[in-house]
Amino acid sequence: MSSRKPSSAPQRPAVDRDWLTHALALMEAEGARSADTHLLRVPLGGWPGIDLYVKDESAHPTGSLKHRLARSLFLYGLCNGWIGPGTTIVEASSGSTAVSEAYFAALLDLPFVAVMPASTAAEKVTQIARYGGQSHFVVDPGAVYAEAARIAAERGGHFMDQFTHAERATDWRGNNNIAQSIFDQMARERFPIPSWIVVGAGTGGTSATIGRFIRFRGHATRLCLADPEASVFHRHLADANVTAICGPGALVEGIGRPRLEPSFLPQLIDHWVAVPDAASLGAARALTAVLGRSCGGSTGANLVAAAQLIAEMATRGETGSVVTLLCDSGERYRSTHLNDAWTSARGLDVQTPMRAMAAFLGSGTPLDSAPPVAGRVLP
Repeated sequence: MSSRKPSSAPQRPAVDRDWLTHALALMEAEGARSADTHLLRVPLGGWPGIDLYVKDESAHPTGSLKHRLARSLFLYGLCNGWIGPGTTIVEASSGSTAVSEAYFAALLDLPFVAVMPASTAAEKVTQIARYGGQSHFVVDPGAVYAEAARIAAERGGHFMDQFTHAERATDWRGNNNIAQSIFDQMARERFPIPSWIVVGAGTGGTSATIGRFIRFRGHATRLCLADPEASVFHRHLADANVTAICGPGALVEGIGRPRLEPSFLPQLIDHWVAVPDAASLGAARALTAVLGRSCGGSTGANLVAAAQLIAEMATRGETGSVVTLLCDSGERYRSTHLNDAWTSARGLDVQTPMRAMAAFLGSGTPLDSAPPVAGRVLP
C-alpha cells in the first residue's frame, strides 16, 4: 500500500484537449496575422555619431506593447491547463494589459473582467467594453491584486496575475519576442548593436525579456530603466531593502508600481533614471510632433531617460545607437494626459519640458535640468 498522502489542493477538471487544440490554433492564426512592429529612426539634430530609434508597439492590433504580454499569458495559461472552455479570465491592470487580454478573451469566446484603479483613463475602459470585457474599479490601486483574486475565485475563473507571470510566460531566448525583433531590425543600421536599450517597467516582463536576451546572445548592450518618480523600482535599485512605498502613485499609466512586483528582475538593470510625470508628458508631446505619431506618457519617460544617456555618450565622445519603445498611443489619454485642463488641475507644467525636449531633438540643446535621480547599477 502506498504511504503517499493525498494532495489537499483542489483538483481542476481536465481541459478538453480538442478545445485546447482549437484555441491554440486561433492564437497561432492571430499571431500570423499580426505583422511585427516598426522600428522608427528619430531625427537627432546636433548629436553627430549617435542614433536614436523607437520601436512602435502602438501598431499592435490592441494598440500597445501589452499585446505581446497578453498573448504570452494566454498561451501560458492554456498550456498549463489553467484556461479551458468558458473560463472567466480576470486581470489586475492599469488598463493596457486589460485591453489586450479582453481582445484575446473575445478571440477564444471567454468572459473577461478587468480590475483597475478608478483613475484609469476612460478611453481604455471603452476599449475593454468594445471587446466584450467588464471593468471593475477599486479606489486604492494597491487593492487590485486581492480583488482580482477574489473575483476569480468567486466565479471559478483564472486570475492571470501579470505581475507574477510576465517574466516567465515569454520565451526570452527568441521566438520573435521583442528583444529578438529589435536586434534583427537593427542589423543593417549604422550601429547595429545598441549601446543602450531603454524600457519602463510595470510588470517587469519586458525588461526581463530584453535583459535576458542581451545576456543570452552575449551583446554589449546595456539596459536602462525609465521609472516614474512615484515608483518603487528605482528606489529598490538604489537600496535593496526598499520593496514598497506609500503615497500618491505616478500619473503616467502602465509603468511604475508601489510594490516590487515578482516579475521585476532588478539584477538585469544596468542603469536607471527616475522621471517626473510632467517631464514624461512633455517629452511625449514633443516626440509626437517629430514622428507624427501620437505617444503616451510612458513613451515620454523612455525618451527622457534616452536623452540623458545620449548627452552622457556625447560628453564622453562615444558613438553608437540608443533604442527605446513607443509603448502606446497618446490617444488613449485624450481625456487625461492630452487634456490641458486635466494636467493643470494636477499642477503639472507640461509645456516647459515639451519645449526642452523639442530643442534636444531638433538642435542638440541639452535638457535644462537632468531628472532628479539617476544611478548606475553596474560598472
